[in-house]
Amino acid sequence: MNVKIKKGDTVEVISGKLEDKGKRGEVLSILPSVRRIVVQGVNIRTKHKKQVQTQAGRNIQAGRVKFEAAFDISNIMLVCPKCSETTRVAVQRDEAGPHRVCKQCESVID
Repeated sequence: MNVKIKKGDTVEVISGKLEDKGKRGEVLSILPSVRRIVVQGVNIRTKHKKQVQTQAGRNIQAGRVKFEAAFDISNIMLVCPKCSETTRVAVQRDEAGPHRVCKQCESVID
């Protein structure tokens, strides 16, 4: 699956839960085979952990752990680093290879 968004890019949530819509964050990881993406500070979930004793004798603390859950890649849009607007991405090829390009200001995104 060809994904034009990469780890480290800044993206904006364009649809989904009301509290997450409009938020911007950095891409932490991409799961291209299932078209899912994890964005920093967006789609926060809480998991309840039990206290567990490991074989080494250490205890893992019980409590609530907050983490960013993956969501569908169609719910986000890339933010151009030059014009700071959400934009679609074009791919231009030249002698050096393919480059991602902002469709609004036509600057190279890398």
